[in-house]
Amino acid sequence: MLRFKFIEKIPPVLRNKYILTIIIFILWVLLLDSNNLISRNKELKNLKKLKADREYYIKRIEEDKRKLYELKTSNRNLEKFAREEYRMKKPDEDLYIILTPAENRRITRQNNQ
Repeated sequence: MLRFKFIEKIPPVLRNKYILTIIIFILWVLLLDSNNLISRNKELKNLKKLKADREYYIKRIEEDKRKLYELKTSNRNLEKFAREEYRMKKPDEDLYIILTPAENRRITRQNNQ
């Protein structure tokens, strides 16, 4: 008797076996499946981030290839690169380094790591 009273309290829409099956399927797809919508959303965000990283690295590779070509083809460019990046100088020269605040922060961060 108690079982029948409990069933009678359930709305008639939810007693329909087709509606109940659809509700269970939707819950399964949303929450329980290994490929549920929550994990799929996380994976799509991760994919978007990885594509952005890929674009950044492709641009960086092209820029580095261009610099390498310039360094290999001209001694003047090689000397300029050595002076700017490695602060090399000739024995009879004085070297004065003027840093912008952004460069100063970058160098400080590199030294702290």
